[in-house]
Amino acid sequence: MDIYEESLRYFGSKVDCMIKGQSLSRKDASLLFGQILCNEQPDLQQGAFLAAITAKGATPEEIAGIWEAIYELDTVKVHPDVDGPLVENCGTGMDSIKTFNISTAASIVAAADGILMAKHGARAITSRCGAVDIMETLGVDVECDASLVKKSIERAGIGIFNGMSSKVHPQALCRILSHIRFGTILNIAGSLANPAQPAYGVRGVFSAEMVSPIARAMAEIGYKRAIVMHGRSYDGCRGMDELSTLGRSVIAELTEDGEIKEYSLSARELGVKAADETTLLHNGDRMEEAKRLLRVLAGSDRGCRRDIVCLNAAPLLCITDRASSLKEGMERAADIIDRGLAIKKLRSWVEEQNASPEQRLQMLDEMLEKAYA
Repeated sequence: MDIYEESLRYFGSKVDCMIKGQSLSRKDASLLFGQILCNEQPDLQQGAFLAAITAKGATPEEIAGIWEAIYELDTVKVHPDVDGPLVENCGTGMDSIKTFNISTAASIVAAADGILMAKHGARAITSRCGAVDIMETLGVDVECDASLVKKSIERAGIGIFNGMSSKVHPQALCRILSHIRFGTILNIAGSLANPAQPAYGVRGVFSAEMVSPIARAMAEIGYKRAIVMHGRSYDGCRGMDELSTLGRSVIAELTEDGEIKEYSLSARELGVKAADETTLLHNGDRMEEAKRLLRVLAGSDRGCRRDIVCLNAAPLLCITDRASSLKEGMERAADIIDRGLAIKKLRSWVEEQNASPEQRLQMLDEMLEKAYA
């Protein structure tokens, strides 16, 4: 038996194990996904791996192993020269309530409070508009080199790495993501392969069952503090990869001493009125959604969208000790918006994450005018 045939058989046997519900070690997960990244397995075996591990439900060790392969083999690494910890937030997608870009707005609010945000997002795969899509519409250069994102983090306090760009993941991640239109383990492990490797993170996930495993995976790969959450609809039958203002939210919190605390809460317990679900949904028009996001960040929209943005900015403020509770974090987030700091931060971001920002800034200003019309 030649080496190639042996590799095919070993890879296939591990896929078969996952189909039967068995889990991989971190070492095996890293090894096998490394072969996918290096295109050493046929397309059918690569697809079978992604389908099997996603259907089974990835363990913390498997998530960490796949993250390790992506980070070591397929990630351009940068080290922003900043005074303070780097923080990231995102939603994994794959959920059933397709909201507007809540985590993106929350990150801008957090950055406006001085939190150093190193975002790592993607274009829409399972949603209507991903973080990269909305920021491109607002004027940020999302196809730039990782070095320009680094500069933006240093100068504006916020930047976004495009997880589907070969300038960020040159080996294969962009190849894989560009060919699939369903959620996989890459929505989790891929999003964790942040070029700046932040030590603090807030992550919304697609199911309550994945909240604890992903928190444990984040501990496994070196996060110091993290909050992982999943929100539910009014009837509890559907979910979102955010803290919810509809139903209860399930949370797992990684503390500095390595402990993971699990709890649930209702936004009503924090004084948030029940939301109208239809107002939270993305309508599919990126330009219209960008204008609506601007109205929230500028403080003119004081409805359900503002509430859920402030709610999801609160965990970022809590893990960086700017707020002692989610309720205090929400109040602080609202004050940041009302003082005009969020819009000011967005404009600074557009200015810094662009090689030639003049045209993009003009476009943003015109969008702001239309947003108020």
